[in-house]
Amino acid sequence: MTENILLLAGRVAVITGGLGDIGFAVAEVLAENGATVAIADIHSADVAAQKIGSHPFRYTQVDVADSKEVDDWFSEVSDSLGTPTLVVANAGLVEIGFGLRISPESWQRTMDVSLNGAFFTATSGGRRMVDQKLEGRIVLMGSWAAENVHADLTAYSVSKAALRMMGKCLALELAPKGVLLNEVAPGFVNAGLTGKFYEKDPEEREKGRRLVPVRRLISARDVALQVLHLCHPDNVHMSGSTLLMDGGLSLMTGREDVAPEDA
Repeated sequence: MTENILLLAGRVAVITGGLGDIGFAVAEVLAENGATVAIADIHSADVAAQKIGSHPFRYTQVDVADSKEVDDWFSEVSDSLGTPTLVVANAGLVEIGFGLRISPESWQRTMDVSLNGAFFTATSGGRRMVDQKLEGRIVLMGSWAAENVHADLTAYSVSKAALRMMGKCLALELAPKGVLLNEVAPGFVNAGLTGKFYEKDPEEREKGRRLVPVRRLISARDVALQVLHLCHPDNVHMSGSTLLMDGGLSLMTGREDVAPEDA
């Protein structure tokens, strides 16, 4: 799909977790294609200013686990920029922990941010589009871990599995109104917390790369381009779908398998 600077002209896009590597890449790609972009994150305005720099992004500090903060943010953006018709629920938490050892507080916080936050974002945006009879797109940031067991990422994996079903239920409700909701599900992304881990341990990065059948790690921009694909005005038939971009990881029988060498 060829990028076009006017592709999303006149559209307002909102992105949660917008200061993270993936969220910021999504903001850049949507802006490059003409959208007016507002981002939210948990960090202070001072931290945001350093990250945003000269980018024309509107920033608001929002805790997505608080439904009122999310709704107030949508009202603020709507009043100042126009009703968002491109909604990207990207905010999430990744905490390493086996199920028997994770604290109740960590479990709850993961669900509050990764699942509830996505629900509040999708429904707040969806209601506004439906009320104003506007067609739009909602994209949830999922993961290949939603259907592949990661015992050391129990809370994260469960939140992403629940996110997937939540998305399907909302997609069915919203589709007749012209609002299409889909999920992007990346595999090993060389960005964010994983990217920092790989940067400190190049051997682990190489091990991760070799585990992927296509022999490539995913960049934040790779993910952003798939979000753009789901937001494309001509993409009128996908709803309730998961765009799995794991390089074939889910084809493997176990995480410790090494993808077979090319024939």
